[in-house]
Amino acid sequence: MTTRIYLPLTVAGLADLHASGEVTVTDDAVVAPDDSEDGEYAALMTAADASAGMLAGPGRRIVVVAELEKEPETGWTVPLKRLVAVHADPEDRPVDADPDEDLGWYGVQEIPTLLGSHDGE
Repeated sequence: MTTRIYLPLTVAGLADLHASGEVTVTDDAVVAPDDSEDGEYAALMTAADASAGMLAGPGRRIVVVAELEKEPETGWTVPLKRLVAVHADPEDRPVDADPDEDLGWYGVQEIPTLLGSHDGE
C-alpha cells in the first residue's frame, strides 16, 4: 500500500523542484488519512492553506502530490519521479481570497508550463 503526501510549495519552490528533481518534506507536509476522496481532498486543502501561508502577498498556492511506500519523515527528499500530480491556482490570487477555492489539477509533465505562465512571485 502506498502513502499519498501533499507538499505545499510556492512558485519559487516549484521552480526549485523542477531544477533539482526533488523536494524536501517539511513540517507543512500533509499525509492523507485514507485513500477516500474526502480524505484526499481534506489533505489537499490543508496543504493549500499552508502554501497560502508561505506567500508574502498575492500569489499562487501550489501543492505537489507524491505516492510513497511509507509515511515520510521531515527532512526526507522526494524525487520528482514519485510525484503524481500538481495542484495550483490558475493565476495569482489576492491575499484575502476565499481559502476554500479549489485548485486546478495539473500533470507533473506540466510543471514547465506552470512555471512559464507565472510572471513573478
